[in-house]
Amino acid sequence: MTMMDGQTVTAAPVLILLGPPGAGKGTQARMLEEEFGLVQLSTGDLLRAAVAQGTEAGKKARAVMEAGELVSDEIVIAILRDRLAEPDCARGVILDGFPRTTVQAQALDALLAERDQRIDAAVSLEVDDAAMVTRISGRYTCAACGEGYHDAFKQPATAGTCDKCGGTEMTRRADDKAETVASRLEAYHAQTAPLIGYYDKTGALARIDAMGAIDDIAAELGAIVKRVTG
Repeated sequence: MTMMDGQTVTAAPVLILLGPPGAGKGTQARMLEEEFGLVQLSTGDLLRAAVAQGTEAGKKARAVMEAGELVSDEIVIAILRDRLAEPDCARGVILDGFPRTTVQAQALDALLAERDQRIDAAVSLEVDDAAMVTRISGRYTCAACGEGYHDAFKQPATAGTCDKCGGTEMTRRADDKAETVASRLEAYHAQTAPLIGYYDKTGALARIDAMGAIDDIAAELGAIVKRVTG
């Protein structure tokens, strides 16, 4: 809450979705966008947009990326600062992919404090690693239309033929191999464990079992949004 001209104004809510690849962060963020008008802010999308628009921070990011180096936290924060100032963020935002470290989390807290905002909820979408390896490594798509399938959960009615467009060429992402998925999960847990503790200490952490049905997960997230927006 912020006082302006004697009136209490509710700051736009800020949520973070934490979860490994395949946990459903993107799907859930899109559902929250549709239901509550929140804006999903993905680090990758923010960087690409800033570079394309030629903002000051975007020019710095382009130079770093063209040199084959990693974009610094300072540049990411500058890009995020610009994006949060845009009108569509007034309803609230969902951060996906940032922060990834406690140093970034502290920088984000400082940025939000400038705007009289804070992290209202950091939601950890929790998964069973073994089940996630099965879930992700079994995915494949139709090369023609992009329709998604799965070895165990969703096969086309006619083997090798897309139900949607009739295409017969199927593709799998190279990083969806079981060994790669297991390595990504291990890296995620090593990187994110400190964030879980960080947001637990601030009282912003919420945990959701992300192995359930998509609609059930969405309902739990929706309840969190309603709680933080009062």
